[in-house]
Amino acid sequence: MSAPTSSAGSAPVRIPRLDTSKPDFEARFQQLLHGSAEADAAIEQAVGGILADVRRRGDAALLDYTARFDGLLADTVAALEITKAELAEALAAITPAQRQALETAAARIRAFHERQLEACGRGFTYRDADGTLLGQKVTPLDRVGIYVPGGKAAYPSSLLMNAVPARVAGVGEIVMVAPTPVAGSVATGGSGDGAGGGRGERSALVLAAAAIAGVDRIFTIGGAQAVAALAYGTATIPRVDKITGPGNAYVASAKRRVFGQVGIDMIAGPSEILVLADGSTPADWVAMDLFSQAEHDELAQSILLCPDAAYLDEVQRAIDRLLPTLPRERVIRASLEGRGALVLTRNLEEACAISNRIAPEHLEISSREPQRWEPLLKHAGAIFLGAFASESLGDYCAGPNHVLPTSGTARFSSPLGVYDFQKRSSLIEVSEAGARHLGPVAMVLAEGEGLQAHARAAAMRLAPGAGRPR
Repeated sequence: MSAPTSSAGSAPVRIPRLDTSKPDFEARFQQLLHGSAEADAAIEQAVGGILADVRRRGDAALLDYTARFDGLLADTVAALEITKAELAEALAAITPAQRQALETAAARIRAFHERQLEACGRGFTYRDADGTLLGQKVTPLDRVGIYVPGGKAAYPSSLLMNAVPARVAGVGEIVMVAPTPVAGSVATGGSGDGAGGGRGERSALVLAAAAIAGVDRIFTIGGAQAVAALAYGTATIPRVDKITGPGNAYVASAKRRVFGQVGIDMIAGPSEILVLADGSTPADWVAMDLFSQAEHDELAQSILLCPDAAYLDEVQRAIDRLLPTLPRERVIRASLEGRGALVLTRNLEEACAISNRIAPEHLEISSREPQRWEPLLKHAGAIFLGAFASESLGDYCAGPNHVLPTSGTARFSSPLGVYDFQKRSSLIEVSEAGARHLGPVAMVLAEGEGLQAHARAAAMRLAPGAGRPR
């Protein structure tokens, strides 16, 4: 089917059209799912060198890479730290509307994660009939690092989504890093979020968000070198226990490599949205929702599944009409034509099954009866129910976290939450009666594994006249 002509005079968007009833559907569907999953070898090599250099030279390496990639010159890493006074100035500098928006978003994010803490973030204990106490102790991490992208755009929402749940979880110290490249610099490897002399421009909105969220320390460094500093520690930047937050390919590669030295939240891929539609939502709304992810970058993925061919045509016309009105038209077009799709399904049940195969980051059920279809959907980072639940509300202020699994990892991963900023320890207190009950079980299993010391350790507590603790 040829794409409708754009009423705005621009070339129509040649977004791929698939039909589940056609013989070529499966092959085209598999091609759609295969993005750029494999890491670029040049990026991996560059990141490996940066991590090793920061681990070896510490602050000196950070200063070199920050000057090289962000064009930000400083004599010491301490000079790259934002002061509390600067945070207060940023909070005073933003408009009243901006401050209210940040505070409203932060309050909603905090309220959601406080509920999450009550539901899954508390420890427990119980006693067996023989008096043995068993349980789980939940403790917050001592120190976490959050990466906030910068350079191409400011992301106060990303800061709130990482820092607020960390605070709710009870993290002792939050250390934030964010690149602030100077105008005209060129990203070539290190930060990659932006990158060539002078002072980088700091986003007042991001710093105001940091003040509202209660971030303890902020350093204006980015890229793989910032991840290395958080993972290994330097003379100025303290080593953290876990690193969270999205970044570009260099940041993702660095997080993957330092895992084990520190914890990480996830390896984030390009942003994704999948819309299940029954044709009842205005086509303009759905078109704009597809744009909302496509505008992130050319590798973002926007897919619409619908059993109504006429509605797919209507959405295509809306795409062609609305796209020229957006400033990021080029990026959106490249994303839709390269990785997007309008898919005609036999029915919504089939659409739900296809959605489960994709396991999207964002999933909108844009139908009259979203609750009817939600039980059929097993794999998604976040599920938006109904025509009024736009993905953009989830990105900013609905409350649930917008740091979500991508690239099909929603099959086994979850959104960022308070549980990512906590750890769990098992509690085991065994009574004398419990030792007599459990000891023989442990002995049989230990002897079966050939571990005699294990068996004897249990047996010693069972022997007649065995010693007692003093």
